[in-house]
Amino acid sequence: MAADKKEVADDTILLISSDGEHFNVPVAAASLSQLVSNMIEDDCTTNGVPLPNVASKVIEYCGKHAAAAEDEEKELKSFDAEFMIDVDKNMLYGLLLASNFLNIKSLLDLCCQHTANLIKGKSPEQIRKEFGIKNDFTPEEEEIRKENTWAFE
Repeated sequence: MAADKKEVADDTILLISSDGEHFNVPVAAASLSQLVSNMIEDDCTTNGVPLPNVASKVIEYCGKHAAAAEDEEKELKSFDAEFMIDVDKNMLYGLLLASNFLNIKSLLDLCCQHTANLIKGKSPEQIRKEFGIKNDFTPEEEEIRKENTWAFE
């Protein structure tokens, strides 16, 4: 029985999310992150891997993608679409930061595509409003922008 526990421990790794949750994750799922993969290679995971800027939603994403076989691409696309449905802007920012920090290219690409979809077809003013960006153009720059509206269409 002790051998079984050791075998299970070798196949999983403890990840600790920023919201304090502990996850025993398969090494394959954790290895989607280049950062965690490097820590595994360097044997720096004895007491778990604290992920201070990473919400549990990232761990959910990695688990699903690691478990899917290559022939399940349609299922993954469906999961990815569903994964991003309830993502508000704060969660999106967190996912972008976490995927960049952990070096999870597929999640970073998914978040960037979602961001692109949010701004597609919108004017600069609408984009500013959508993301709470302050208009920092000077009156002179604003006048130049109005004179050259063709460049912003």
